[in-house]
Amino acid sequence: MSNQTNFSLNCPLPITKYPHILMAHGGGGKLMKQLIDNMLLPVFSNGNFVEHDSAILNLTSNKIAFTTDSYVVNPLFFPGGNIGSMAVYGTVNDLAMAGAKPLYLSLSFILEEGLSFATFWEVIKSIKQASEISQVKIVTGDTKVVEKGKGDGIFINTSGVGIIEHNLMINPQQIQEEDVIILSGDIGRHGIAIMALREELEFETTIESDCAPLNHLVLQLINSGINIHCLRDITRGGLASILNEIAIDSDSEMIIQEKFIPVQEEVKGACEILGFDPLYIANEGRFIAFIPKNEAEKALSIFKQENPLATIIGKVEKKEKGRVILENKLGSKRIIEMLTGEQLPRIC
Repeated sequence: MSNQTNFSLNCPLPITKYPHILMAHGGGGKLMKQLIDNMLLPVFSNGNFVEHDSAILNLTSNKIAFTTDSYVVNPLFFPGGNIGSMAVYGTVNDLAMAGAKPLYLSLSFILEEGLSFATFWEVIKSIKQASEISQVKIVTGDTKVVEKGKGDGIFINTSGVGIIEHNLMINPQQIQEEDVIILSGDIGRHGIAIMALREELEFETTIESDCAPLNHLVLQLINSGINIHCLRDITRGGLASILNEIAIDSDSEMIIQEKFIPVQEEVKGACEILGFDPLYIANEGRFIAFIPKNEAEKALSIFKQENPLATIIGKVEKKEKGRVILENKLGSKRIIEMLTGEQLPRIC
């Protein structure tokens, strides 16, 4: 699987003539057709992409997953990724959490008048590369332009279709007592990477986002025959909020061990300075899995092939109450709640 793009690195539009997005680029006329024909179609054309109103898809299974999401991150570029790669990976990961094999994405842009074509081209290249890494195809899309001051550079919406080729039911209702909770890696890097760049904070080392696709790892787990009960990617609200959502949906009491939750030292330090709790910081390339106790070690070994920091952080204690209990490093316990309010704005 190659991470290399196979198209020209030079923007095909005459940016010396039109260095920025104009309202006319969304007006349905010559400039809009030029943008689509010269910039988008050559990049995403793969035999499926169509200019018509709908794409016709050939699916090998009658059981599919379908999802949609919008991305409004500010700033558009951050260490470890940008709004383009995040839009692809975010939708791919949502499909993976349903146990689906992602196949096709739609791609819609809302561009702000005045956005530079150089910036837009960098985003397009990143989307292309991320789709190749994730092994999905962009098959349809849309472009709109809003007046200057009424957007935030670029907003992106992606919808995704994937097929389900197994008989597992992967959702919170499948969670059982004694299920083990596996975390796929360290937490907190995405939110802190965004905040550090936005607030011009300088640390000894650059904190990079964990932005990455999760579908290949999930497929390995499924193909290994592990009886996965539930999967969930850890995005807005962080680990604490996601665990609470699942606990409530499954009527389960969960106990997690603080000492087993991996957090980079740089992230810990940044959280101490900013007054944040890593448990509530957003991620873009991490997920949790609920696995039967007797299959936990087998599953963990697969996780660790992808990320050595993957670890078992706790278990489902009993099927009642719908709450999450954190046991700290000293052995004392407390109930952790969902995030209240907004800790970090515009992180995905």
